[in-house]
Amino acid sequence: MIAAGLDRQSFVIGLGGGVVGDLSGFVAAIFQRGIPHVQIPTTLLAMVDSSIGGKTGVNTRDGKNLLGAVHHPSLVIDDVDLLKSLPRRELNQGFAEIVKHAIIADAEMFGGLQKGKASDALALQQLIKRNIEIKAGIVAKDELDRTGERAVLNFGHTVGHAIERAGNYREHLHGEAISLGMIAAAAISMKKGGLPKDQRDAIVDLLKKFELPTQLPAKFSREKIFSALAHDKKFEGGKVRFVTTSAIGSARVSSDVTMEDIREAVNELRVLE
Repeated sequence: MIAAGLDRQSFVIGLGGGVVGDLSGFVAAIFQRGIPHVQIPTTLLAMVDSSIGGKTGVNTRDGKNLLGAVHHPSLVIDDVDLLKSLPRRELNQGFAEIVKHAIIADAEMFGGLQKGKASDALALQQLIKRNIEIKAGIVAKDELDRTGERAVLNFGHTVGHAIERAGNYREHLHGEAISLGMIAAAAISMKKGGLPKDQRDAIVDLLKKFELPTQLPAKFSREKIFSALAHDKKFEGGKVRFVTTSAIGSARVSSDVTMEDIREAVNELRVLE
């Protein structure tokens, strides 16, 4: 960019999925101390999640997004037709973040996902719009993730990110890891947040509907997951900031979840009753 003579009047376009958007946004944030960034997400996951909120970054060997900046895009263009080219597995992982938004903020959308099919273009368009509204609304209250209000977006992500890292970012797609993380978070929510068992079961069933994993392979190293948890950005001063739900449609950051609670929930990912 420097060699090409770009300047502060230039802008960066990120055409691709979440990794492309994170990288292009990070470059836009640090070039000339920040130039405009345009997001054109090509995956469902990026449309409903990573393209909204301004978080950009890159992974290191020690964890996800440990280097980055908050740099909001000047424009986001979602073209639903782009999703027609996605493999089924890639499309399904986007529904993990949609289910997450429903769990933390919209019980009505959760019910709609249980009953309907989000396959036709208009239904998908409306679903994407609703998810953008949910995430943008939460981000607006806590842009820099300082007060804790934005932290509810991390439901399922503490364990999910650890699973991604434990698999060297190869064994599970992001949405698949978050699906497993949400199962663990639901188990902890039953124990510490009062989530009814039938609602935990409903979460499991909905994730299965979108062909997302709800159990870890028996050979997958749990110890690697526990080791990865130590590098999570959501731990402050060694204390766990864990998002729980007491009922579908709401969430909060809990301060009474222990590492032992998380360890127990991860171990339970082997078998669900």
